[in-house]
Order: sequence, then structure tokens, then C-alpha cells
Amino acid sequence: MTCGIYTLANDVVYDQLIALLNSIATNISPDFPVCVIPYDHRTTKVAAEIERRPSNVTLFDDGEALERWEQFATTIWQHHPTAYDVWNLRGVSGVNRMGMHRRFCAFDGPFERYIYLDADTLVLGDIEPILSPLDEVDWVVYDFQFKDPTHVFNVHSPQLSDVFSEQQLDKIFCAGMYAAKRGVFSPDQLDWLLEQLKTEADVLYINGPDQAIVNYMVLKLDLNIRNLSKCLPANRVTGCCATSPHFERQEHYLVDGGKRLTYLHYIGIGSRFFRRLCQGENLDFPYRDLFLYYRYLDAPDQQPVFEGKPQPIGAQAPRTKNIFKRLRSRLALRR
Repeated sequence: MTCGIYTLANDVVYDQLIALLNSIATNISPDFPVCVIPYDHRTTKVAAEIERRPSNVTLFDDGEALERWEQFATTIWQHHPTAYDVWNLRGVSGVNRMGMHRRFCAFDGPFERYIYLDADTLVLGDIEPILSPLDEVDWVVYDFQFKDPTHVFNVHSPQLSDVFSEQQLDKIFCAGMYAAKRGVFSPDQLDWLLEQLKTEADVLYINGPDQAIVNYMVLKLDLNIRNLSKCLPANRVTGCCATSPHFERQEHYLVDGGKRLTYLHYIGIGSRFFRRLCQGENLDFPYRDLFLYYRYLDAPDQQPVFEGKPQPIGAQAPRTKNIFKRLRSRLALRR
């Protein structure tokens, strides 16, 4: 049975992609299969990076699948009562963050079992506890998004309580990491979901469109989902987001109360900050040195040399601790 990791990238997140790939090679295996799904056509640097790597790292090139899933997303958002109007006012033409919906290509991609990871992630520990539950369940996650439904569904929609029960809403997850099996959604189920969304699209959160859709799909079909943050023994559970300031670095990974993190998601930190950092700007953000280690693991001589005190990102965050506070308040993902 083929297992692998999917991620989504273009040249905008080039530096984050390199760090992710290096963390996978270091902490899982240099031979572990990874498939990079193109966010859009801007993949010149990404393609060159993949070309220089071993054959286990590939670029997804099924144009028909990319088009099919983009049309799937477009059809859904055409049924939303306000999404296009709001996006147009923001200067967005078409579906907001369309490229993020391309992650759905993993549903019928080459891996029979897989983990999807956003490009702004580092793999720091054993992923077997994420993959092995797929013997028993349909979907595996490991996060605390269930504490904050406002970034998944439109909590102000009068339909939400009719579409999903409180028990279902307690199963929501961050779309930045999940594990599933190929074919988890059949063609008939996809057609049924599209039919339901003709009248239920108002429950979707338009500022996180891909995350809203994948949560809707999993919950609406009542898939068997396991959240390791709830299922693992308390003495084994860790956090996963850079919004948590209490992780401690040991060698080239992080620990949470003495327990090694499986992955770290730099959620809420824009790609521009990673890019500016790698261009030599002395910026400070959570766990930046760990990112730099993996980014330049294969080329340490190319790592920027910084002088002076690093400058925190964000004009409203004069100190690093205020960055943590702002991100936690915004995303409410800290345990």
C-alpha cells in the first residue's frame, strides 16, 4: 500500500517548501514519497527544486484533476449567497484563494493513504500515529481547531444549527494537516454534496474557503474521524501551532512538556515574512531559528548572517511575546 505526503506550493512559498521537504527527509525518511500539488502556474523555482531532489519527491501534473477540483469548488461557491460579492469588493476575481482548493486532488491522487500538510509546516516526529488509525477510521487529524468554529463555518448563519449538530461541530479540524485514504469520497457522494450545498452553502466560512468545504464534506457525510488531540493519552498529547510560545527546542525538534511534537504549523505567519527573512532581513517570529535550520539544512553556507536585534513582525507587536498573544487571540488554537 502506497503512503505519502501531499503539500500545496508555488514559488511564493518556495522557502517554506524547502524547509518542509528537508524536515520530512530528516525526521521520517529521505525516501518517503512526497507529492507537491501546484497552487497555481507560478512553479518555476518549485519545479527546479523538485528536479534536483530524489525521485520520491514529485510535482503533481494531472491537469484534468486540477481542473475538475477547481470546477467542484467553483460550483459550490456559486451557490453561496454573498461570497462573490464580498470577494469582488476586496478586488478578488473569481473564487477567493482558488489555489487552496487544489489540495482536493489528493482525494484521488497516487497515494492510497496520505497525510496532507500545508507548506508552512515542519515535520518533527514520527507520523505513524497519524497514519495507522486509518486501519480503523476514515479521517485523522491532530489539532485543536474544534475550540474555534469561527474559522471553519459561518457561525452567524441561521442554517448552521440545522445542518450540523453540536456533536458534529465538535469534530471540526484545521485543514492544514489531515490524513485520509484515496477514494474516501465516491463520485456519487460528491454529487450528493453538491446538491446539498445548493441550499446550505451559507454555512461556509468565506475567508477560509477550502477549510470550510473539506470540513463540510467530512461532517456532512458523517465520516469516522479521529482527532488525536482528544484520543491520545493526556501524557502523550502535544500542541502543534507556532501560536503556542511554550515549546522548548531540543536539538532540531520541539518538545511540549517533555513530549516531542509531531509537526509544527506556522499558522498565521504570512509567507512574505519567511521570504524576507531568507533574503537577509533580520525578522523575528516564533521558532524562526528552527525554520532556518531546516530551510538551509542542505546549504548552510547560504543561510543569511544577521546583525543586531531582530525586528518583530507586525507593527502592532513590539515584542515577540505580543506576536504570540496576537496570533493566539486571532486563531484561538492554543491548547
